[in-house]
Amino acid sequence: MRHPVSDTVVDLPAAKLRPFISRYAGFRLFGLPRGVHFGLPTTDLNLIISLDRSIDLIETPSSAQRPAAFQTFVSGLQDAPALVRQRENALGVHVFIKPLGVRAILGVASAEITSLVVNLADIWGSRAEDLVEVLRAADTWKQRFSLLDQTFVSRLNPIQPQPEISWAWSRLARTHGTTPIQKLADEIGYSRRYFSEGFRTATGISPKAAARIFRFERACRLIAERRSSLADVATACGYFDQAHLTREWHALAGCSPKAWITRDLPFLQDYEIGDCENRSHDLDDQL
Repeated sequence: MRHPVSDTVVDLPAAKLRPFISRYAGFRLFGLPRGVHFGLPTTDLNLIISLDRSIDLIETPSSAQRPAAFQTFVSGLQDAPALVRQRENALGVHVFIKPLGVRAILGVASAEITSLVVNLADIWGSRAEDLVEVLRAADTWKQRFSLLDQTFVSRLNPIQPQPEISWAWSRLARTHGTTPIQKLADEIGYSRRYFSEGFRTATGISPKAAARIFRFERACRLIAERRSSLADVATACGYFDQAHLTREWHALAGCSPKAWITRDLPFLQDYEIGDCENRSHDLDDQL
């Protein structure tokens, strides 16, 4: 099997942006197999900026959205895969935006773009195209990330989400989605229905859906590390058994775990599923 040649760099945003953005990633890939890339559900919203050709979206989790091509797009929280046409080469920037930070960074609520892929130009107008041009003109990943910092800080509207919902999201993150939803509601002092409605308003998805995605992300990481059997992964991630893990994988990834290991894992970049918040790389290398 041919493996792609990759030049990927990951770093944190400026300190002022860290409550709202998890990390930046720059990628330059060669030798990818032509076909379809499955964009998996994650607990961050994804802002992708292509510095090469436009990205062809084949299918989104929303049946109401038609195929389209994007130079820059924001992918909302989702509980099903998005299908993208994969070309041999790719060059661009990936910004991981926290669901409770979307309004502060982009000016729209996370709930407005759930399960959708939205052209950044539809949110920012001509400023989206301006951002692409300055990023293309930059010589290093360090310069590009600095430009992203400048852009986001200049537009930052640091709206603070409801503290109870922030706490609940953090608790789900720390426990990888294994905390019972009723327990979260009880500890906050809300009814389950009131808690779920507030959570959905703030993030765009229900707490149950968020818990599913947190468990799924952890399962992806454990499988990628190749240290455990699928049965052990299922136990570690809070699934009833391996069959439960497989059913969830079909729903969230569009295939079985074994098929994902064969189809996607050899071409997956570490930053896409890894815990990158506390890792940094040398940013001085030129493209």
